Amino acid sequence: MSVNSQPNPAGSRRVGTTLAVLVAVLIAAFVYAPPVLAASGSIRFGNQRELAKSLQQAFVAYWRSGDRTPAGALADIVDYWFRYHLVKAVIAALLLGVLVALAVHLWRAFLRAGRPAALASAGVLVTTLALFAVAVVMANVQGAVAPFASLLPMLQDGRADGALTLTLEQIRERLSSSTGRAPAPLEEMISDFATYHVALAAVAAIGATVLSIVSIVLWRRFRAADSARKRRLVGSFGVLTSVLVLAILTIMAANVSTALNPAPALLAFFQGGW
Repeated sequence: MSVNSQPNPAGSRRVGTTLAVLVAVLIAAFVYAPPVLAASGSIRFGNQRELAKSLQQAFVAYWRSGDRTPAGALADIVDYWFRYHLVKAVIAALLLGVLVALAVHLWRAFLRAGRPAALASAGVLVTTLALFAVAVVMANVQGAVAPFASLLPMLQDGRADGALTLTLEQIRERLSSSTGRAPAPLEEMISDFATYHVALAAVAAIGATVLSIVSIVLWRRFRAADSARKRRLVGSFGVLTSVLVLAILTIMAANVSTALNPAPALLAFFQGGW
């Protein structure tokens, strides 16, 4: 983080304001754009309750069909959910980029400021939002890679009718049984559930690699820092990135473990866990 020898306060404020406005616009887009952009033809949902109801009805028909590949209404819902997560992932990635740029801008201003308390508070807030954006990007990439598995939690939204209750009971029974071949729909669910966790493990591996590189750079800058304030700032981020690498590696290991043996985890989900 180099300090400009001839700072331009007015220009710096304009840059900060522009980035802050972009953050607000992208947050609004993240909330409101995905359902609109993911809709296709008659496949559109006013809210999550409507989506969950349609999913539950389509899922019962899918289970009764005995076919492995989702078709008809369920296939349309899965396609919608893929587009929904893809749009969210793209917007969240753009938001993350702008938040990182704004955080760098604020922390550079913090190093130049004579009274940096307000800038430090703003920098902490934006950095926290950037970390949240990282998690959102990871979750939505995971959902786009395995949209069917990502939809499964909605099967237990609200009060299940008799047909859905019976279907879920049959699924739990089959997952608990070690005899006989699983029905084709259940094989598809197990496979997609494994893919769901492989996706997060892969994204976590990429994130851990990037953060490891950032951590190395920060610690080098920490050793070369020419002021106590800069050493504290860079050192704090060095510690933060190191802790994040360990946390992400833990997430990666847990998801690899689940992907290697997905059936017990899927059973735990249908029994009320996730």
